[in-house]
Amino acid sequence: MDPNEYELMYQVEERHWWYQGMEVVTRAVLNRWAPIPQPRILDAGCGTGAAMTTYLAEYGKVTGVDLYPQALDFCRKRKALRLVRASVLNLPFAPASFELVTSFDVLYERAVSSDAAAMTELFRVLTPTGRILLRLPAYDWLRGQHDKRVHTNRRYTKKLVKELLEQSGFVVEHLSYANTWLFPLAVVKRLGERIFPPKDNQSDLAMNAGIFNNLLKFILASEAPFAAHTSLPYGLSVIAVGRK
Repeated sequence: MDPNEYELMYQVEERHWWYQGMEVVTRAVLNRWAPIPQPRILDAGCGTGAAMTTYLAEYGKVTGVDLYPQALDFCRKRKALRLVRASVLNLPFAPASFELVTSFDVLYERAVSSDAAAMTELFRVLTPTGRILLRLPAYDWLRGQHDKRVHTNRRYTKKLVKELLEQSGFVVEHLSYANTWLFPLAVVKRLGERIFPPKDNQSDLAMNAGIFNNLLKFILASEAPFAAHTSLPYGLSVIAVGRK
C-alpha cells in the first residue's frame, strides 16, 4: 500500500461512511457466526488499528499484526497494546494460538505474493475449532484508481473465496457479498474513471462525502442482517466465515 494511504486511513477511519457502515455489517456477521467471546483474536493485517482497538476488542483480546511500520505507528497512537510486525505469509505465532482470526482487505495486496500461502498460515495459528472472518474486494473488472493507491494484486468473487478457504482446509460456514445497495453507483464511478481518468490519482478515502456521509453509512449498515444471515448476490466486497 502507498505509505501516504495509511495517514489518510488513520484520519478518516473513525468517521468515513464506508468504515462505519462496514463495522455494522462485520458486527452482525460476528454476532451470527462467532457469538461466544473469543479469548484470543488475531487481526491479520491490522492497518492503522481502528478495528482492533474498537469493536473487535469487545469480542476478545486482540493481537494486531502488520508488515508496515507506518501502520503500526498509527496503531500505537490508538493505544493498541499487542502489536507484532510480520507478514501474513510468515506469522511468528505457535500453532493453535488463536480462537478467531480476522483479516479485512489484506490478502488482495501485492505484498501478499500468495493468498493460498497466507491462508495456510492463518489456518495454522487457529485452534482446532477456531474460525476465520475474511473480507476482500470483489470483481477484478471493478479495478479503479483506488486499486492503484492500495496496490491491489487481485480482486475476488464468492466462488474464488470459497475455493481459497476449502483448499486451505476450512469448512465454509458463511459466504456473502456486501455493499450491495450502492453497487450500481460504484460501477458508474469505476466506468467513469476509465472514460475520464482523474488527474490526481486519489484513493476513494480522499473523497469527502460531506452531507451524504451519514446517508451512505445508513444505506451500507442496513445490509447487515442480510449479509450475516443470507447470501447477497453481488456487491463491492466478499465476506466469508470459515471453521477449521
